[in-house]
Amino acid sequence: MYVKPSEVIEECLQAAKKKASLPIIEMLVKGALSGAFLGFATSLVMVILAQGLPPFVGAVAFPVGFVMLVLMGFELATGNFALMPQALAAGHVGKGQMLRNWVWVYLGNLLGSLFYAGLFYIAITNSGTNDGGAIAEQTRLAAQKKTLAYSAVGALGWNTAFVKGMLCNWMVTMGTVMAFVSRSTGGKVIAMWIPITIFFAHGYEHCVVNMFLIPSGMLLGAPISLTDWLFWNQLPVTIGNIISGAIFTGLALFFVLRAKKSEAEQLESLSQEITTV
Repeated sequence: MYVKPSEVIEECLQAAKKKASLPIIEMLVKGALSGAFLGFATSLVMVILAQGLPPFVGAVAFPVGFVMLVLMGFELATGNFALMPQALAAGHVGKGQMLRNWVWVYLGNLLGSLFYAGLFYIAITNSGTNDGGAIAEQTRLAAQKKTLAYSAVGALGWNTAFVKGMLCNWMVTMGTVMAFVSRSTGGKVIAMWIPITIFFAHGYEHCVVNMFLIPSGMLLGAPISLTDWLFWNQLPVTIGNIISGAIFTGLALFFVLRAKKSEAEQLESLSQEITTV
């Protein structure tokens, strides 16, 4: 069943209200599960690349992690970067509630991503007894591309990571919102799959994906320092993810779709008045 865009926004607002009231421990656990699931999806892409398949195959496969976490009702910071500002604009949550959700879910995403990174390292290196082979090599290369390649060109590299972060979460948050356009599981999966594939195929930057990928590369021997990870990727990408999620998707859709709904309500009210007369 197709859900009209104006109704989608209302469902987004209701979801955001529920997210704002979650206990801290629930946000942490749900956030950790989301981080781990995106880690699984990212390592799946590394397996695909290690087998010599085209990168686009990996992009088509990657959305499995996003679909799993959304269908299970887990918490992903990048999706909440769009949903919570909508609820703030509607007056359903306060700034403190929005920031509370962002901080604790982001931390949960980080913990889950790092946990899976450690398990991934153990699994592909046979508990550190080998170098991880082709899968590890793909992981190291990807991690270096997301950090050292940016630092090599200085401020322009930081700016590139920032812009790629914006472009990424524009699509990811569309996936979050489009999960509400259908009542059926199949419809939700298809709706989410499209924008997530688009972002990954372009090689844009997702802060939660990078919480797994870059530490994994570091564990596997990539010459990346903590500063390389945090300053040249995590910081600019997170800022870019927040800006595009909040403005390009969250507030933009809230403005155009809520406005249309208000006009429709006015027309309905006017129609009722005419009928009464």
